[in-house]
Amino acid sequence: MKRYLLLFSLFAVSSSSLFYSQHITPRKPQKEKASNLTMKAGAFIDVNAAGYAPTDYTPLQLVKDILISSGTNSCVTPTVSNVQVSPNLPAGNVQRSWGYFHKGTTNFPFKDGIVLTTGYANKAGNSYIDTTLGDDLPTGSDPDLVAATNPTATLNDAVILEFDFVPTSSQVKFNYLFASEEYTGSFPCSFSDAFALLLRPTAGGPYVNMAVLPAPGTGPVSVTNIHPQNSFAGFDMGCGAPNVAFFGGYNTTNIETNFNGRTVPLQATATVVPGQSYHFKMVLADAIDSSYDSAVFLEGGSFNIGVELLDPNGGTLPEEINVCNNAPQVITASVNDPNMNYQWFFNGVAIQGATTPTITATQPGSYEIQVTFPGNPCPGKASIKINGGATPSAVDASLLLCSTPDVTWFDLTDAMPSISTTPGAVFHFYEDQADALAQNNDYIQDVLHYTGNDGQTLYVVVSNGSFCSTMVELTLLKETRPTVSLVASKLKVCPGSTVELTATGGSTYEWANFQGTGSVQTATVYNTTTFSVYALGAKGCQSSLPAKVTVEVVPELTSPLRDVEMCQGDRITLDAGAGPNYSYLWSTGEVTQTINVDNWGVYTVKIDNGYCEKTFTVNVMGAASPFVSNVDYSNNTLTITAEVPTINNIPQTAEYSIDGGISWQDSNVFTNVQDNTTYNIQVRSVGTHCVGALEFFTFQVKNIITPNDDGINDTLDLTALGGFNNFTGSIYDRYGSEMFRFSKENPIWNGTVGGKKLPTATYWYKFNFQYPKTKSTMSQSGWIMLKNRE
Repeated sequence: MKRYLLLFSLFAVSSSSLFYSQHITPRKPQKEKASNLTMKAGAFIDVNAAGYAPTDYTPLQLVKDILISSGTNSCVTPTVSNVQVSPNLPAGNVQRSWGYFHKGTTNFPFKDGIVLTTGYANKAGNSYIDTTLGDDLPTGSDPDLVAATNPTATLNDAVILEFDFVPTSSQVKFNYLFASEEYTGSFPCSFSDAFALLLRPTAGGPYVNMAVLPAPGTGPVSVTNIHPQNSFAGFDMGCGAPNVAFFGGYNTTNIETNFNGRTVPLQATATVVPGQSYHFKMVLADAIDSSYDSAVFLEGGSFNIGVELLDPNGGTLPEEINVCNNAPQVITASVNDPNMNYQWFFNGVAIQGATTPTITATQPGSYEIQVTFPGNPCPGKASIKINGGATPSAVDASLLLCSTPDVTWFDLTDAMPSISTTPGAVFHFYEDQADALAQNNDYIQDVLHYTGNDGQTLYVVVSNGSFCSTMVELTLLKETRPTVSLVASKLKVCPGSTVELTATGGSTYEWANFQGTGSVQTATVYNTTTFSVYALGAKGCQSSLPAKVTVEVVPELTSPLRDVEMCQGDRITLDAGAGPNYSYLWSTGEVTQTINVDNWGVYTVKIDNGYCEKTFTVNVMGAASPFVSNVDYSNNTLTITAEVPTINNIPQTAEYSIDGGISWQDSNVFTNVQDNTTYNIQVRSVGTHCVGALEFFTFQVKNIITPNDDGINDTLDLTALGGFNNFTGSIYDRYGSEMFRFSKENPIWNGTVGGKKLPTATYWYKFNFQYPKTKSTMSQSGWIMLKNRE
């Protein structure tokens, strides 16, 4: 406790012999001043205070239920016995020098435990005492303590707690700290108040002091063996700083007790033989006088005389451990004695074959070992609970920030899916690797708006929300989001035209219409098309918006021109057709939409609409003329049958003439035609010069001859046919025998053969002739009645 002492000059005027003489004048208690801090409620630990059940415990109960970690085990009572205290005052006596303490609302290192003091225990805490404690006990020195600590002066006010016990482990230990009022002025240089924890077999033998400092050769626990260089008031005490690392400090800020200083928490340990009875003696005493008291605080639950569970390095395992991914855990009992019997249990069920001090745990649950010494009905027990968990899968990743004037920070949650896909994974992002390894609270709080740097590494702890975690690295990449532009070599084209598209603003590009990533693309366009492209930066940032350009395909150039037919002498109009912005250039040199032609041949026209041009070709061919397929003549009526071909796939109407084209009529029937007269028949398609011609002789033969020289039907006269080419003809009897042959020289038959008259009968005739102009061959045949009178 911070003691507000009178000026230390009161002691400085004294000679050094005052502190180091073997016969020292009793010290005068120093008056101290209280402060707001010392008078504050709850500033001190509670000692033997009302409201705590252990305050009324007997020494046996304190040892059994407070000091020993397995105190609730029914086997502790026979294991711990012969508990005694000195001075032997009952639990209700306010002047007793032992009792129960609780840290209350202070920061005292131990929650609760047993206190031994060379004065009255209730003065160790509870409230501020404005003088030294200075209580005299009806005890003197203790030879065992003197032997263990080798004090520099006479000891008195000895207080003792001792008992017998039978360990079930090969090691016993407990935690404690030593406190004293001697940590005042220069008293630590000579007043060797001391504490010892002595152990020996009950059957006899020398004591072993367990209360020694852990560093080799550092000695026992006493004021003169543990103190700093400077006093409470800050001056050099002149006797060095022995084992200062174990000095816990002066009570300057954290009051807690009525002692001026204390050690750090210490641990006493000793090796024992399981099953053998031992005597345990804790003893504490003042040096020289009783003016300033000292105390030892034994941590509740820290004295362990049973079995402990150790890790592979020999460290004591806690009551619970957390294990991830069923990692095997090697657990070993602290007792390793071939004379002991071992049995491991999992979740309360004995594990078959697990009868050695060591087990490898491969699944979560509660593990317990029971160690039995032959002849001892109480097994040593130790248990541990393994809490299982799964570590989320995680990999290193990178996060790209595509910055804009409005977005300049990283959203770290965007990286989570690429780091881990484990459902329920919890992410903590650290700037410092040491913080990530420690998994402290110095992780990035605002993960949605983190202002990082390009190339910066963050350390990400990915956990299952509990104790299973792994650490990976997240690399931050930062790039300004590009702006993309797109131009086309042409904005209006004809169908099938090729257009070159050029994008700028990025390192690579993502086209909506193409597979490649280059800046230039070529497209053949048949329909109006909108082209779209995103720009990508060198690190992959995509432009916020795509660039777009629309290439309009103008209507295809068309023309109604088709191959046409006409007859020689006709004139036809060729029409290239009309369209938006059409201009024309004919192969004739004309630039109008239509031209008139009167010659057969191939004609072309080039049409241009300002964006594209196209050449169309038309063949002007000769049309087929009508031709006479048959002429029928009888009774002075001439009927013409003609074939009239279509022209340009259009059926044609014919008109007819029998006077060589001088006069025309729509009807193909002519009347009042003269017999045995040559007519120049013509057929033409109406409105054209397509004419078909045929010479026709209106041959008329009388079917009876009477050669009796009366001038009527005396002969068959074909003289009119003699003017035609290739005129031939014959008369045949009914048997097919030729009776007479016509010729130009002899075109008349008079019913005789060889000058002799033929008998009356029916005869057959046949003759042929060729028209001189058309070279058409005509044939005539029929019958004729010959009547000869004898």
